[in-house]
Amino acid sequence: MDWLSYISQLNWLAVLLAFIASMAIGFVWYLPAVLGTRWMEAIGKTEEDLKNAEGGAGIWLPMMVYAALTAILLGALIARLGIDNALAGGLFALVLAVVFRAGGHVIHNGFAGRGTAVTLIDSGHDVLAMTVAGVIIGAMS
Repeated sequence: MDWLSYISQLNWLAVLLAFIASMAIGFVWYLPAVLGTRWMEAIGKTEEDLKNAEGGAGIWLPMMVYAALTAILLGALIARLGIDNALAGGLFALVLAVVFRAGGHVIHNGFAGRGTAVTLIDSGHDVLAMTVAGVIIGAMS
């Protein structure tokens, strides 16, 4: 578990900026004018349904915690591997995102019977957000 020791060596500003970028990308990605309307159609919800959904912080807090944990772990892995530039950080994060994040969407949405559109929209968001996070962390390493 020697990779955990790299958490103490993180550039916390880079991790914070990667987290903020991820949140900003999600905000824009799921705007109704961008992919939000198509995503709502794909999951069978309306904007009104989502506004009236119960959960409040119970929906947002776990999502933000996991976005932060993604940035922290990505920072630790980039540090452990000695990645020290934007291109290498972005490519590393892209590979991780395609395999683990998009792969997870494909598996879970496939078994849940969700359509291809929701898988592509959610996977596209995750791949873009994680790649940008990797670019930021790699550039600031």
